[in-house]
Amino acid sequence: MRWFEGSIPAAIAAAKERRCVFVVVITGSDEQSTQLVCSWETDSVCEAAQDCCVAIRVDAESEACVQFSQIYPVVCVPSSFFIGESGVPLEVIAGSVTEDELQRRISRVTQVNTHTHMHTHFLSHTHTCTHTFSHTHTHLVTPAASSVFVCNVHQDKALSFNLICCYFLFPCRITKKLEERREQKKQAEEELKKEVERRKTGKEMLDFKKKQEEEKTKRLLEERSREKAEERAARERVKQQIALDRADRAARYAQSQVDAETARIAALQARATEQEARRDAAQRERSAFARIQFRLPDGSSFTNQFPSQTCLQEARQFAAQEVGNRYGQFSLATMFPRREFTAEDLQKSLLELELTPSASIVLLPVRHTHTLSHTHTCLVCYPCGDIP
Repeated sequence: MRWFEGSIPAAIAAAKERRCVFVVVITGSDEQSTQLVCSWETDSVCEAAQDCCVAIRVDAESEACVQFSQIYPVVCVPSSFFIGESGVPLEVIAGSVTEDELQRRISRVTQVNTHTHMHTHFLSHTHTCTHTFSHTHTHLVTPAASSVFVCNVHQDKALSFNLICCYFLFPCRITKKLEERREQKKQAEEELKKEVERRKTGKEMLDFKKKQEEEKTKRLLEERSREKAEERAARERVKQQIALDRADRAARYAQSQVDAETARIAALQARATEQEARRDAAQRERSAFARIQFRLPDGSSFTNQFPSQTCLQEARQFAAQEVGNRYGQFSLATMFPRREFTAEDLQKSLLELELTPSASIVLLPVRHTHTLSHTHTCLVCYPCGDIP
């Protein structure tokens, strides 16, 4: 298929000049669009549409498709529009069709278009076109010098094919309409800008008031928090003072108890010291003399009192005078604790030998002084003194 390379207005002009059907093929990037293009580009379809159609291919995502859809609603992609001289679609194919079906549709559209005379129809409707152009709700877009004309008509009226051509026949009137449209658009933009500014100012005022309220609330909360903190601090100070008073009273009470206990202990210690002094005095008084009991081998005994500073030797001499020569040589010993006095002990005082205030001393004959235990046995077994 030999697609028209120019724009839609140029394709319309070419179709008008050649008195052919104007064909617009809307395609996308899907598989059905690919199949439809393949059907259009087959040799048989190209041959059938070569002399009776001016076909242009339009991408569904392009601006030309958007402008075309404002005149002829595109409800399906892909689609094929066959538009006659009156601007009314003669045939609309939705979706993809086979090669044979496409040839049949082209043949039928060609037969319908053959019964019309585009030139006569154009002359008879020139005045109607002008009148219609001035009274129809239009929307013109001219992005460049060779802008595409877009006409948005009421849905209950058919679009005249010649109305599209009026763009090329009455440029001054179109320019005036464009200027009016630009002025209206400018005013609308200014109104919109003013409205935006007004809303922005209102929003800023609301934000400012809201910020003031938030700051006021924040200050009130801070003041309340400060008051609560001061109240807590005051309560803590009162509690601390009460605790200090209690501690002071407890300390004074404890100190009084300590003082009383100290005085009691001091009194007890004084009384104990006095008693100890009395005991010591009595002890010293008792220790000034030593009452010694001398026990003889025959079981008899005699007692005598000596000054505590008397040497043991003097006590022995006293015992020797008392017993005479009945036992010959003898030594001195104590039973409890068991102790036999030596020659060195004879020179010590009775106080140094711990024989005060009283003690019991046994007279041991020299021949029986081998052991204290044996002597004790002899004294018990042989009270008469006849030890074998």
